[in-house]
Amino acid sequence: MRIIILGSLVLLVVMAWTGAWFFIAGQLRQQIELQALADGETAPQLVCGSLDIGGFPFRFDIECASASVVSGDLLVEIPYMRASAMVYRPNHLLGAATGPIALSDAFTGTRQEVNWTGSEASLRIENWRIARLSIIADGVTWTDQLFGDTLIAEAGHIEAHLLDMPEMHDEGAGRAALAGYLRAEALSAPGIALTDTNAEIELEVTALPDDIRDWGAVPILPDWQQAGGKLRIVGIRANDGTADLNASGELALDAQGYPTGSISIDSLGVAERIGPYLEEPWRTLVLGVPGETGRHSNQLNFAGGGISSGLVPIAALAPLF
Repeated sequence: MRIIILGSLVLLVVMAWTGAWFFIAGQLRQQIELQALADGETAPQLVCGSLDIGGFPFRFDIECASASVVSGDLLVEIPYMRASAMVYRPNHLLGAATGPIALSDAFTGTRQEVNWTGSEASLRIENWRIARLSIIADGVTWTDQLFGDTLIAEAGHIEAHLLDMPEMHDEGAGRAALAGYLRAEALSAPGIALTDTNAEIELEVTALPDDIRDWGAVPILPDWQQAGGKLRIVGIRANDGTADLNASGELALDAQGYPTGSISIDSLGVAERIGPYLEEPWRTLVLGVPGETGRHSNQLNFAGGGISSGLVPIAALAPLF
């Protein structure tokens, strides 16, 4: 009798878990399919040519093949992407994608392609805040497809990370901050004679909505501006052994949606490198006048809908919202 009771309990648990798994899988499918109903303007539209959810009983594996993402005039086509999570740790997603990704802009008519030999991604969420997002790729190539295959840039290794900054979380206001880090190794760009370069970018973004479920509920940029959000460029650094560039600064948006703030640039050998592609006086207006050591330094200022080199206006900018 005890064996029968125990067997019945096990069967009930198995049936209950099976029902729960398929219910959650159905909800996931429904939410993903709803993304296809977005207008592609106020919110990106995601369409999967084929969508499969598996991994029963201990995982949820979401596979989207022949995917397309539309945002404004931009169309992104992805052959295959996958996201997986263990049922006992649903806040930690592991992902991967297969290239090449095709990028096309209906407004400019450009068509480009990004490919790689290997990639992996990880997203961990805590209390509906991004705790960490990491994307790593090897053998990355970026080509222009408008007239044949023209290499724009390639890198042996690229990694990008977004990290929560808990010390800057404002629970009362519902605002969080993220630190971003991007690193590229063995970076080459034939168009500017760049070879075997190491580059990295460090950023901090403040006053973001702390609950990712609220992202897209209201236009993100006006909301970010009203909350006093700032983009801090902690550092942009690149060095190929013969030339180097360093930049830092802080930017925000004013009430009209124009960038405001400044970026300081310090470089050596960059002006000569980009000489054929950026004519004077623009090259000096951007990089500045060389000093006694040959290094160029300058500060770009953003205010009132324009950008200036020191006090010299360079160009007008369009509002971002």
